[in-house]
Amino acid sequence: MTTTTAVRPLAVTGHGVVSPAGLGLDRLAELLRTGQPGCSRPSADDPAEFPARPLRLVPEFRLADHLGRKGIRHLDRLTGFGLVACKLALAGLSEMDSAGPGGPPDREADTGVVLGTSTGSIRSVSTLARDTITADRPYQVNPSQFPNTVMNSCAGHVAIWNSLRGVNATMAGGHVSSLHAVRYARTAIRLGRASRLLVGGVEELSPQFAWAWHRTGTLLPAAPLGEGCALFLVEDAAAAAAAGRPRLAELLGCEVSFIGAPSDRRHDPGAALAGCVERALRRSGLDPADVGTVVPGAGSQLALAHAERRGLAAALGRSPELLRTGDALGDSYSASGALQLAALLAHWRNGGGPAGAGIGLVTSVGGDGNVGCLVVRRAG
Repeated sequence: MTTTTAVRPLAVTGHGVVSPAGLGLDRLAELLRTGQPGCSRPSADDPAEFPARPLRLVPEFRLADHLGRKGIRHLDRLTGFGLVACKLALAGLSEMDSAGPGGPPDREADTGVVLGTSTGSIRSVSTLARDTITADRPYQVNPSQFPNTVMNSCAGHVAIWNSLRGVNATMAGGHVSSLHAVRYARTAIRLGRASRLLVGGVEELSPQFAWAWHRTGTLLPAAPLGEGCALFLVEDAAAAAAAGRPRLAELLGCEVSFIGAPSDRRHDPGAALAGCVERALRRSGLDPADVGTVVPGAGSQLALAHAERRGLAAALGRSPELLRTGDALGDSYSASGALQLAALLAHWRNGGGPAGAGIGLVTSVGGDGNVGCLVVRRAG
C-alpha cells in the first residue's frame, strides 16, 4: 500500500441524517441491514398527485416537532430537512469544544456551510410560478414564499438559524452535487476560510419533481425516487486529533470531472469515472486493493449504471463489496452522494464491511456529464 498522501484528510466529527429510514445513522443502518425499502407513502402530499412509480420519502416529517413553532411558518420542506440535519450534526459540538485545550473557539465565526442542491426546492419554484399565472395580477403572489425559490435558500437558513458566520456556499452539479460540496469544503478549510464546515446535500421529493423525472423517460420503471438530507461536520483531521475530538471517519481524496454533453459520443463516462477513482486513490496514498466497500450512485438509469460498473472495473480490477442504496433510499439527485456517504458510515457502524477493510469508495455518474468519487477511511 502506498503511504504518501497528497491530500490532508478531513475528519468527520458530527453527522445529521434525514432519510427515508427516518432520522440518524442508526435507523439507516437498520434499514440497510434488513434490506427493506424506506417509507414509500407521502405524508405531505396526496399520493394521487405522484406518477405511478416507486417513491422513498422521509416519514412523518413535521418541522415543528424538531425546532418548535417559532419562525418556521414560511420555511419549505427542503429547508426543513437542512435545518434538522444541521441540528443533529451540531448536537455534540459544544461539548467537544469545551473539552478541547485552550478553551472553546468562536464556533459561529469558524463554522460554515457547503451544501449540494442543484435547483433548491422545485416545489417552491413551481408554486410561485403558477401563482403568477393564476392570480388576478401577476404581482399578487405571496412575497414570503419568494426566498424559498432561491437555490441557496437552504444553506442561508441553516447559517442564519445557527448563527454560523463561516463561508456559506451552494454547489450545483446534478447527481454529483454533494461530491462537489466535499471538494469545495476541502479547499475552503485548506485556505483557512473556515475551521469547520457542515458539508453535504439536500433534495425534496414533490409531485412536481417526480413528474419532471418521470416525463424524461430516462428512468427504469422500477427505479424509486427519493429525498433527504445528510450533513457532516468536517475539519482538518490533524486539528481534530490534537483537540481530542472523536472521529467517525476521514474523508480522503475526492475527484470530480465534467465530460461534456451526454449527446457527445466522444466522451465516455465510464472512462472518466475510472480516471477519477485512480486520481483519488493516488492522492489518498492508497492502492485499488485497499478498497473494501463501494457505494455506487447510478442505478435509476441503465446506461449510467453500466458506465459506472465499467469505470469501477477498470479502476479497481476486481469486484469489492457493493453497498447498494437505490431500493432503500431511491434516487435523491443532488443529495445522492451525501446519502451514499451516510449509508457507508451506517454500514460500518453496524459492523458491515469485509474483515480488515477500512476504506470505502462513494461514486457518482450523472446524466449531465458530471462524474465523481470520494475515498473514505473508517475511524480507528
